[in-house]
Amino acid sequence: MIAIVLVVEFASALAVTGLALAHERRIRFRALEATIRGHADSLVGAVQDSDDVSTKVMLDGTQKTLPKADLYEVRDEHGALLGRSERWSDEVPPELAPDRYAEFQLNRQTYMVLHHDGVRVVDPGTTGGGQTHLLHVTYASSEAHIRHEIAEAVSFYALTSLALLLATGLILWWLLTRELAPVHELATQATRVSVTSWEFHPSDRVMATDELAPLAKALGAALTGLEASFTQQERFVSDAAHELKTATAVVKSSLQLLSMRERTAEEYRAGLLRSERDCERMEEIVARMLALARVGASAQPLPALRTCSVVKVLREVAEQLQPIAEVREIALRLEIEDRLSTAPLDADELRLICSNLLLNAIQYSPNETTITATVTHSGLRIADQGHGIAPEALPHVFERFFRGDASRSRETGGAGLGLAICKAIVDRVQGEIAIASSSAGTTLTVRFPG
Repeated sequence: MIAIVLVVEFASALAVTGLALAHERRIRFRALEATIRGHADSLVGAVQDSDDVSTKVMLDGTQKTLPKADLYEVRDEHGALLGRSERWSDEVPPELAPDRYAEFQLNRQTYMVLHHDGVRVVDPGTTGGGQTHLLHVTYASSEAHIRHEIAEAVSFYALTSLALLLATGLILWWLLTRELAPVHELATQATRVSVTSWEFHPSDRVMATDELAPLAKALGAALTGLEASFTQQERFVSDAAHELKTATAVVKSSLQLLSMRERTAEEYRAGLLRSERDCERMEEIVARMLALARVGASAQPLPALRTCSVVKVLREVAEQLQPIAEVREIALRLEIEDRLSTAPLDADELRLICSNLLLNAIQYSPNETTITATVTHSGLRIADQGHGIAPEALPHVFERFFRGDASRSRETGGAGLGLAICKAIVDRVQGEIAIASSSAGTTLTVRFPG
């Protein structure tokens, strides 16, 4: 930016200097022309009657006041020489046109010459009005002092422009360095951010800069989100590896236990059934992880035109899970507050939400209790009559692989992914999922936008 400003200013300085040169040359050469004409007229006025009978007129001596470096010659109408300067040279060019200025070189100097024809009336007060004489004056003056004055004037303009250019450059450099210092600070702080160090704390000077404060805040918010996402991803991978390793170790230990000694067919059958259940649990973990990955693969909201009936999907899921509830002697009760309630999802995703919530309620409800599934105007509500969730665990129930009661997770087969999947789907459509729990039971509420 400084370079652009300096280039523009330098071009402007050149233009100003060029205009100054043209102006000074025009003014000073016009002044020289006027001076030469004035001196030529003074020579015409210096012609007087001559005391010498051989000549009629002569110069009266005032020509001696003219600059000694100038060249001049005065002749009458007959070509007779009336006077000339001491430095007169025959190399002065002859008249090409009357009263026109011309230039010529003499002794390596440039002269401006004027051939002037004038009329001199001698003794106009005498009888007959005096004598009229036609005179031809040649007057030349050196241009050296004019060119020197022009050079001095142009040098003044040029040096002034260069001084202004230098001052402007220094001021711009100082201003830009001062104004861009917060930008450099922000860039330096941003380059220190890495996957191992997410600290980003803009200085007070950065935050005090109106143009940078919004950017610094946006970067801080983005980095905070990235840190949270990265941390969550690391925890997810770690938890997933732990879950799969645990499930694999259980299967391996069961098989090793069977091979340690000879067993009956019934014992082999029971061991294989346990291993099969453990494999099914491992398969369920992988399936839920894949489902969660598919839901979180796109951050874009689902199109608003994709809707499905909450009543229809919830009823289908309740019918599918009815056998599991009956085994536990749990009653599933469906209440409908709004039959026209819809969700901005396709049926498969809403079915995944309903099945996770209902299955979670069935797994953690005591026998001979009731689970109430209610279709509301804005979504659905699932309420059970379980023992509730500890208050310190409530903020974490939607986290991946979180299980409030680790001792029961093995019994129920839960992997801690069901509620995380539900929240990911609901968040994707900009909805809301909330949980409330007490010793009388737990209630999960899902609200869809619109």
